[in-house]
Amino acid sequence: MTRPLDTDHSPAHILVVDDTPANRYVLATTLRRAGHQVTEAEDGTRALDLLRGPGPLPEIAIVDVRLPDMTGFEVCEHIKEDPATAAVPVINISAAAITVDDRAQGLYRGADAYLVEPVAPDELLATVTATLRYARARRRAELLAERLRLLNRLTLALYSASDARELVKVTAEAAAVIFRCSVAALLTTPQGSPLVAHTWQDEDGSARTAGPQVHSTAPWPQRRDLPGTTRTQAPGADLPCLPPDLKDPAQRRTVIGRAKAERPPVVIVTSADAVTTPDDEQLLAQLTQASALALEALRSYSEEHALALTLQRSFLPESLPATPRADLAVRYLPASERTEIGGDFYEAISTPAGLVVAVGDVAGHSLDAAMVMGQVRHALRAYAAEGHPPQVILSCLDQLLTSVEPGATVTLCVVLIEFGSDTLHVANAGHLPPLLRAPDGTTSYVHEHGPLLGLGLPHPPAREITVAPGSLLLLVTDGLVERRHEDLQHSLNTLAAVAAEAPADPEAACGLLLERLLPDGSDDVALMAVRLNAVRPD
Repeated sequence: MTRPLDTDHSPAHILVVDDTPANRYVLATTLRRAGHQVTEAEDGTRALDLLRGPGPLPEIAIVDVRLPDMTGFEVCEHIKEDPATAAVPVINISAAAITVDDRAQGLYRGADAYLVEPVAPDELLATVTATLRYARARRRAELLAERLRLLNRLTLALYSASDARELVKVTAEAAAVIFRCSVAALLTTPQGSPLVAHTWQDEDGSARTAGPQVHSTAPWPQRRDLPGTTRTQAPGADLPCLPPDLKDPAQRRTVIGRAKAERPPVVIVTSADAVTTPDDEQLLAQLTQASALALEALRSYSEEHALALTLQRSFLPESLPATPRADLAVRYLPASERTEIGGDFYEAISTPAGLVVAVGDVAGHSLDAAMVMGQVRHALRAYAAEGHPPQVILSCLDQLLTSVEPGATVTLCVVLIEFGSDTLHVANAGHLPPLLRAPDGTTSYVHEHGPLLGLGLPHPPAREITVAPGSLLLLVTDGLVERRHEDLQHSLNTLAAVAAEAPADPEAACGLLLERLLPDGSDDVALMAVRLNAVRPD
């Protein structure tokens, strides 16, 4: 990976420092005839001012040793001691200081070469060429090392992206940082939506946000280029409001990356003059391929999450029982795609003794938690169908867990709503307390509870409560109310306040609760609302 050698012979900007006008003229003329750009200075002070001033630095400084204000050795030391100019090569030149000691002193004090006047034009140009070749090679190596360092750091950022939108933004930002130019990055999300991120401001005058701007875009042609392919033509129609340096297709450099041949590509578009060497091309290809691999990891996670979520939903009831005693409504919201699935569940089953409703949560977030949830829910249905009261259901489930799923723990609240009376039997195994809202809007929690399921501990008798017809019973999991850095009791008070304002209709009540207590997506949410109707005489 090397830059073509002839670039080391290309013209350079050279600073010539000499107090003798005739000497400056001879040196400058020889250099200009060879195609170089020359800036002249008559003493060391002027030379240092030019080096520290605005504008690009010269690539070489040719400094006479005998100057009126300071020696050329001192000028060289000033240049090398300043971090802003330390990389500028210095060639000392002198017609008087020509001894071995003089030349050695110049080299020891920082000069890169030493010429003795009168110097032949060919020797001057050859020395300049050799010095340029070394300096440019060193700058290329330093630039490559810096870009590799950035590539390593930014590759970690790519793999840390939580979704495709963040990934396309980080990809564009990474390319812009490495190649210092306008950049666009394009990819297709795991859900099939094309996205483009670019580092220039849109033409509509919208305020520039921090970092690259991200847009949804129309699908672009899916050419089957091999991973790492470079093309001068970009999907230009898909790049919004191209800046001037990318409007001409010939001025764009496009690299395509794929984790697999059949996958939609990741595309990075830069200005062509920012990617000029084999080193640059390989770096850009590596960045594009790293982004494609990070996207593949997101796609794999998305597919696994969708599969697990489908399995989790298959464990939940397909329908709710319809009885004159109660009207039911449920909501189940999975956590965001960035979070593993959990074990939240709900159940409702009509039994001879009454309507049994339950909401529970398996500890942990994983496919294993969902599998445990399925076992617990089906066992709960079986125990309820056999006619067991709530506290016995909890004891049976506890024994089941300790036998077949040791180490698993579950919180579960089971409520039996008697068909023939206004009595509720509430058995709670470490779950959030159920909330009752009376017809007049007053609310109260049933705080009594026993230990979690799976610990092998005894469970207390169910709490018997008499409720008025028209009351609303709410059972929830912690995803609805728990918030990071917020006291749980405060969250429960908020739930009660919202429930007090909720409509009597269970469906409408669920909608209001989810609207007012917007889940943050960090956990699953199971919510059951039960409106208790008047007991009908047999």
